[in-house]
Amino acid sequence: MKNYHDTEWGVPVFKDQKLFEFLVLEGAQAGLSWETVLKKRAGYKKAFHNFNVVKIAQMTDGELLSLQKDERIIRNRLKIFSVRTNAKIFIEIQKEFGTFSTYLWQFVDGKQIINHWRSAAEIPTNIPESKALARDLKKRGMTFVGGTIMYAYMQAVGLVDDHLVSCWKKTNLGHRKS
Repeated sequence: MKNYHDTEWGVPVFKDQKLFEFLVLEGAQAGLSWETVLKKRAGYKKAFHNFNVVKIAQMTDGELLSLQKDERIIRNRLKIFSVRTNAKIFIEIQKEFGTFSTYLWQFVDGKQIINHWRSAAEIPTNIPESKALARDLKKRGMTFVGGTIMYAYMQAVGLVDDHLVSCWKKTNLGHRKS
């Protein structure tokens, strides 16, 4: 968990494959701890073709149903099937905007929102931008993309920097991109 915080969380991401990976993981996290999901990250990578959206979009119902027996991932049927559904819509968004990254970053006007929270208790569970993103993704047909999930997603992929002012990363984030 510490390694994830120290190397990934809050660092701006622009690569579509990585953005899709986090979309899958955040959707899987709904109702569970982030630590549980991170422990299964490698399993998701194997089960879902290294987060290749084209391959995932082509997965059959049978392939998805068989994943309900795969202990490497969270075996919730709705969450498993949402990965394929979301992959298909992700591809549609890429076609419309050129990249999913272009689509996503428009919700923050192309620049990271940097907050200056002093305690974790100050951090909201959603913001207008995450609600707008969730609304648009749901309108397009994605699932497991509510406002709270999308806020966690925006934090994870660096659209929002919610590192506390006391966190060493607050001053060391710079403009690294992954």
